[in-house]
Amino acid sequence: MIVQLRKEDGPGRGQDGRETRDGGPGRDTRARVVEAARALFHEKGYASTSMRDILGRAGANSGSLYHFFATKQDLLAAVLDTYAEGIRPMLVEPAWKGVHDPIRRVFALLEAYRRLLTESGFSYGCPIGNLALEMHEPDPPIRQALALNFRNWIGVVKECLDGAALSDHVDRDGLATFVLTTMEGAVMLARTFGGIEPFDAAVAQLKDHIARLAREEKTR
Repeated sequence: MIVQLRKEDGPGRGQDGRETRDGGPGRDTRARVVEAARALFHEKGYASTSMRDILGRAGANSGSLYHFFATKQDLLAAVLDTYAEGIRPMLVEPAWKGVHDPIRRVFALLEAYRRLLTESGFSYGCPIGNLALEMHEPDPPIRQALALNFRNWIGVVKECLDGAALSDHVDRDGLATFVLTTMEGAVMLARTFGGIEPFDAAVAQLKDHIARLAREEKTR
């Protein structure tokens, strides 16, 4: 769920004096600020990221930032909206490319996280999971935005389970939630131990569980 800002996308200025990208409207400045915040919150954490950090990464001035976001929490809400809107183009569609079997699609999603872990030297963490852990007592709007992102992820997995050959007695909502908790826990353990073994072990157990559910359906 990571989108990189191209270095060549530098700021220009619109007629109102606010910075823009490539001479576009002010909303491009807003998008650049949100992207800078998204990247920094993931790299450094929400609490450790200052508004000055965000301005520097975005190449924007303080007037541009506060025109769109009165507080840092407002900016966090916009970042969470970006994740919620981008789950399919940023994560699901690339992971599912060429994969058609519904159960294989579930594990293709998990494989995407495995790849991010190994490519990052086990520093990668799920952006939403990281923020949820960091925000000990989030205000209701932030809590709701975090929950929406998790619900979207669960919903994607449930779509796969709905199309799989599983018995009607299987709680697909519960199983989809179990897949999410397996991913989050497996990512955390891989980061902590600095190796992929805990991730692979957790995913192997999940595969075995789902395979048993599929065999139950075949024997009915």
